[in-house]
Amino acid sequence: MKILRPKVQPAFTLVELLVVIAIIAILAALLLPALSRSMQRAHQIHCIHNLHQIGIGIQNFVADNHAYPASDDNSGTWLLQIELGGFDNSKPKKNLVNAGVWLCPSAKHDTSYGYNTFGVAPIGYTGPISKTSQKIPLGFEGFYNGRLPLIPVKESEVTNPSDMMAVGDSVVGGLDFMRQDLNYLEQRGASARHQGKLNVVFCDGHVESPTLPFLFTDTSDAALSRWNRDHLPHRERLAP
Repeated sequence: MKILRPKVQPAFTLVELLVVIAIIAILAALLLPALSRSMQRAHQIHCIHNLHQIGIGIQNFVADNHAYPASDDNSGTWLLQIELGGFDNSKPKKNLVNAGVWLCPSAKHDTSYGYNTFGVAPIGYTGPISKTSQKIPLGFEGFYNGRLPLIPVKESEVTNPSDMMAVGDSVVGGLDFMRQDLNYLEQRGASARHQGKLNVVFCDGHVESPTLPFLFTDTSDAALSRWNRDHLPHRERLAP
């Protein structure tokens, strides 16, 4: 009587399995950095798109008001004014900074974008905002004239809209985009935001991605003048 033996299915040996696992691990190690760079690039493109839309909102606001948003407790934050008067959204969400074009996917804080409030100014500058002050801010902070709301910056006061920064990536999560200590920003993850660059939208609506040193440490005319409404460097304002 012939005994039928079950057929033995071919299988990997332990050594073969280990070789396959090792190859997969090597391929993963090679692919992960590329995937990470692709994701970072996608986040930057998303952020640039956000700022482009914000730039359109600013232009719409200026076209209707012949002035730029001026934040205070009376008129609301600059981004709320753009949402209302630039995007014509009469019912904005309560927490704007965490939705839509106001949220950068690479931001590590609640607020993704800041307004060029003061122009060139000493680190930590917060005022004064008086129309008669010798150090009147050269950004888009409105003027205090003894009462609220603030007097907004007129469209005609911006000498070179194509080279005047309006809104940029906020590294530390504040609503102001301003010159800050680069070492402090590096500690807060500035270099990781967009591979050593920050995205900025200008008054004419175009977006650029300048390097961190160009934004925060460069004192050339080209680097400083784009902070200011009159398109002058005002190097004398760097010191307190």
